[in-house]
Amino acid sequence: MPTDVLMPQMGESIAEGTIVRWIKNVGEPIDRDEPLFEISTDKVDAEVPSPAGGVLVQIRARAGETVPVHSVVAVIGAVGEAVAPAAASAAPASAAPEPSSAGTAGPVPGSPPADAPRARLSPVVRRLVAEHGVVLSAIAGTGDGGRITRDDVLAHVASRERGGSASADAARGVPPGGTGARIEPMSVMRQRIAEHMLESRRTSAHVHTLFEVDFSGVAAARAAYPEGTAPGYLAYIAKAAAEALAAMPVVNASVDGTNVVYHEQVNLGIAVALDRGLIVPVVKQADRLEVGAVDAAIKDLAARARAKQLAPEDVEGGTFTITNPGSFGSLLGMPIINQPQVAILGVGAVEPRPAVVDGTIVARLRGFLTLGFDHRLIDGATADRFLARVKAALEDPQWLEAGRRS
Repeated sequence: MPTDVLMPQMGESIAEGTIVRWIKNVGEPIDRDEPLFEISTDKVDAEVPSPAGGVLVQIRARAGETVPVHSVVAVIGAVGEAVAPAAASAAPASAAPEPSSAGTAGPVPGSPPADAPRARLSPVVRRLVAEHGVVLSAIAGTGDGGRITRDDVLAHVASRERGGSASADAARGVPPGGTGARIEPMSVMRQRIAEHMLESRRTSAHVHTLFEVDFSGVAAARAAYPEGTAPGYLAYIAKAAAEALAAMPVVNASVDGTNVVYHEQVNLGIAVALDRGLIVPVVKQADRLEVGAVDAAIKDLAARARAKQLAPEDVEGGTFTITNPGSFGSLLGMPIINQPQVAILGVGAVEPRPAVVDGTIVARLRGFLTLGFDHRLIDGATADRFLARVKAALEDPQWLEAGRRS
């Protein structure tokens, strides 16, 4: 019997997913649990394994298409096995749409829905429609049965903001400004990053404070480990930040309207740079872990993020985020808060720099830490006390030694 492949639900709040690419083509054999296609959701990008072994006999959703969870996106069968045709609302991606006759009453994918009932919109789409004041009747839905997808709304908003001229030029093959250029659509991940960053700028009153930290003590603590086993500098910073967050819950909180939500756990989001964008997996209850365990968790999450093997729970529940542009040589930055959190820590490069010690200029291992905070909830004095606490821990030999022994 053929096996239907469904769009998985990658988290409780996820109502749809976008197919980024098909790893297998129609007619190719596939084993059970072998990666079949790659998806992107509001929470995570992941490769979806095949639910059965056999041959990919049918693909019902194109790459780039956003479909509801539990929708049939493909069919696995045996070689030469006949598969029933897909329903009109889930036509094979390779099939061209049939011209509609005057007597046809059913919706055609790509045409505006008759009424675009709000109940058929996913939560993400409903939020975007409300946020941008979009008139649904002005959008041609490209989803199943003419359903309006997230990408449809974003494309409409972008077209509206530039007056439609740029899209019209692109459709005619005319590059911007009349000069040679290559035009490519943003990836699904890039679109979501753009949306989240703009939302954060509109939501939070961003302010930043900057401290310089002497990492000579951290370097000495790392040197005491056997070669190749020492935790990274980021693990020490994360551990110091986690303890400071436990001591100052307001920095670990979030804003909900006129209410302040104080989280019971300290869950550190660690930004991971990917070739295709950025993702923030979460180290849960980081304040309860010793430095070595924090280091192991960071490395595990980063490796699985790059291999597209994160689960929804790996990116949920973050209460504070750390981003580490210093790994690329950046001295400092002014990071944007990861909503709905109220603060984010940016880590600059740790490197030898001139420093004055006992009246003498010497080379010391130093780096900048930048705290971006939401001034709606956190005042400058609170932010400075928090970052001072992080700095003090990282420069305290007793704290470093206790962390190494634990």
